[in-house]
Amino acid sequence: MAISLTNVSRESLRIFIAEGFVQLGLAQDDATTFADALIFSELRFHPGHGQGVRRLRNYQKRISEKLIDPRAKWEVVKESPALALVDAHNGIGTVAAARAMKLAIAKAKTCGIGQVIVRNSTHYGSSAVHACQAVEAGCVGVAYTNAGPEMAPWGAREGAVGTNPWGIAAPTNLGFPAVMDFALTTAGKGMMQWRAREGQKMPFDWALTPDGETTDDPNVAMQGPLLAIGEYKGYGLAFMTDVLTGVLSGGGFGLTPYADPKRQDVSHSLTAIDIEWFMPLDLFEERMGAFAGMVKSRRTRPGFSDILIPGEQEARRVDRKSKDGVPLDDEVLKDLLALRRELGVKAEIEILGPYREVQL
Repeated sequence: MAISLTNVSRESLRIFIAEGFVQLGLAQDDATTFADALIFSELRFHPGHGQGVRRLRNYQKRISEKLIDPRAKWEVVKESPALALVDAHNGIGTVAAARAMKLAIAKAKTCGIGQVIVRNSTHYGSSAVHACQAVEAGCVGVAYTNAGPEMAPWGAREGAVGTNPWGIAAPTNLGFPAVMDFALTTAGKGMMQWRAREGQKMPFDWALTPDGETTDDPNVAMQGPLLAIGEYKGYGLAFMTDVLTGVLSGGGFGLTPYADPKRQDVSHSLTAIDIEWFMPLDLFEERMGAFAGMVKSRRTRPGFSDILIPGEQEARRVDRKSKDGVPLDDEVLKDLLALRRELGVKAEIEILGPYREVQL
């Protein structure tokens, strides 16, 4: 059964989310940063990915239960001209990562490259948000994070490493940046829940049952560990992501992140590479366009009509949603309206009408 969606005004949703976070205790600038990040994800991704505005309810619960500090100290523990180690003190991960990338960009403008590793943080949202922050400053952005142990190591039937998503973004002359953004699992539990609600099966390479068997039943798979992209190769990438974040920073890794509800102990890495250190920005963008042209010139396989570069499908989705409104799952919209009453948010979400397009 198809899940019902409703289009809402993008700007009204952004204002609503920002005010909601202020009511939850965030400073105005941090609330705006967080709202922009959630709208960014809502526009770019399938709603089943769970990285969008539905997370407002999650944060409302965590903040009210004092599991996250909305006014946490953001501490630079150690730094050099090109590097920094930051302690987020269990604050909002999205905000901590945004500040870290801002610092990485400043260092890149001085040294050609800047890298900031953050420990003692929480869920930081979409990696693309932070990678694209660097693009806006004329840099290549690289962002990755560890997460709770939902992925089974190759050969295991229990989770030991996280989905550990990566984002890499670079400017082009195509009207949108090239953006790679994906978790190192084949799919996440958000998409499994979406399939379950639609009454659909899922691919066998998404997850295991608790007994370690493959399954196409999302309801059963929700109780087991996720599987890596590329089998053992994806597991290897996830393992090394923990090394480059939690192990290196002195933060949590492996089984540690999310083990204690009061301290998520997540670690991130944010890197900016200043393109102007290598060549003029417009020349780089021209070369990126030439590279994309090479890729797109190849003959297509049967059943394919177009060849896309990373980030192009999402750019098309953003363009369409910006014109027609942001489609929200009706259950999420209902919950946001309930939160509006609970938090005393004055801003309203402007409803534009039912969403009619099939493909997201």
